[in-house]
Amino acid sequence: MTLQLDPDRLFPADPATREVARGLYERVEALPIISPHGHVAPSLLLDDEPFSDPANLFITYDHYVTRLLHSAGIDLATLGVGTSAPVDPRSAWRILASNWHLFAGTASGYWLTHELSTLFGVDLEPSAETADQLFDTISRHLDTPEYRPRALFERFRIEVMATTDDPMDDLSVHKALAADSSFHGRVLPTFRPDAYLDPANPAFADKVGRLTEWAGTATDDFAGYLRALEGRRAHFVEHGAVSADHGVLHPLTVDLDETDAAALYRRAVRGELSAEESRTFAGHMLLQSARMSVNDGLVMTIHPGVYRNHSSQTFAKLGADTGHDIPLATSYTENLRPLLEKYGLEKNLHVVLFTIDETIYSREIAPLAGFYPSVFIGAPWWFIDAPDAVLRFRAAVTETAGFYRSSGFIDDTRAFLSIPARHDMARRLDAAFLARLVREGRISQSAADRIIVDLTDSQPRKVFKL
Repeated sequence: MTLQLDPDRLFPADPATREVARGLYERVEALPIISPHGHVAPSLLLDDEPFSDPANLFITYDHYVTRLLHSAGIDLATLGVGTSAPVDPRSAWRILASNWHLFAGTASGYWLTHELSTLFGVDLEPSAETADQLFDTISRHLDTPEYRPRALFERFRIEVMATTDDPMDDLSVHKALAADSSFHGRVLPTFRPDAYLDPANPAFADKVGRLTEWAGTATDDFAGYLRALEGRRAHFVEHGAVSADHGVLHPLTVDLDETDAAALYRRAVRGELSAEESRTFAGHMLLQSARMSVNDGLVMTIHPGVYRNHSSQTFAKLGADTGHDIPLATSYTENLRPLLEKYGLEKNLHVVLFTIDETIYSREIAPLAGFYPSVFIGAPWWFIDAPDAVLRFRAAVTETAGFYRSSGFIDDTRAFLSIPARHDMARRLDAAFLARLVREGRISQSAADRIIVDLTDSQPRKVFKL
């Protein structure tokens, strides 16, 4: 069967509306990619080593792909996930190709089709019969200079790409990239302090020990701990960071007085807090992080509502980030109020609220962003950065907050080759949504022409202070 990539994909079926969408998309199709939140390792671009094989490139690091294969009974270890044991890449690729039908209608299937077609000229649908032929075709491309990471970075027209980094990272890779005159993009670190702020995290004591040792302060000195965090944030700002990312279970914020916070902290580093006390301290540190963002200007992104490592057996066998994180219900209105009461009207604060719980877009996130100048609506993320979900998102938030309280698209990916596919999808869907409003007489064509460009380019620059 032929692998088909319709030039009018994701546009409305109605011919007249489709024509409007096509024109809007053409205005932004070739604009550079602004990617202010993602998980591609910066060493990929510094080392610029050829990709090893198609399985490593398309399967091993793409949770969207591996989790769906696992749901069909396929052992994740056979795909190279979470194991240091050697895996035959051709065998892993055959597994994907033989199960291609599982991805019909999914976002990952859409992105994979885009990648195979636009990057490798593949016109055969993956299957058990075509697996080896496709593996060899892709491998031949990967052996050429045009398919090394830096060449693809330029081909993708990526202007800015953010990574996700531990607060104690020396950022030497970022420094080396910034100093390399042969590399022309911007690769920005992102401050990700979750394990340093939440006593419930198993690594909390070790992380805080390293942090306070670096700062030369006593481990149980709360004021010194705060200064150490501020010092590491300053280190990130010096190396180009524009945001601090917070992946929390619930976006609770708690405003404690200094004495109570210090007492909780001293007990936290000794491992003496109850679950509720840990939650309270983490909530206070989320509020403290907002204070720090007011002072140093780092954009505060909040990614809540994920039950990490839902499968204890899989976690024990393969470790974290192996595809078994599951969404939870989320609420912002009450949880975020202490933070917004204290800092919500500060002009230097930008807080971007993400969710995997679609029910709160119209009920909570859009109303918050529609009032507080510091609050912006994060793009659909993870399980809902998919075609129908993106259109539902636009419908849910636009009537309350308009287009200019949103963040612009966020690809949030470890799968480097999927970045252009994801951004192209978002541009097509924004064109489709705007085209419907034009055809319904709700906005003018000239307004849509401006909005599509702003959503793609100026809005992410504004929100993330680029």
